[in-house]
Amino acid sequence: MKANKGDWVIVRGHQVGEPDRKALIVEVHGRDGAPPYVVEWDDGHESTFYPSSDAVIERHPARPSRA
Repeated sequence: MKANKGDWVIVRGHQVGEPDRKALIVEVHGRDGAPPYVVEWDDGHESTFYPSSDAVIERHPARPSRA
């Protein structure tokens, strides 16, 4: 799994009816976008995160450069 600062990590709920969790990646500590990531969760707390098979990365689209 590879990610960039500003991407989102989505962790799928483990049981029926359990909501997904979402976290903003604020730091990438692995080489070439690999984990671990420092993330800010949707409830406001920060943690170091190592994704597992229930997590996906939602890419943050690059902003077009101004000419």
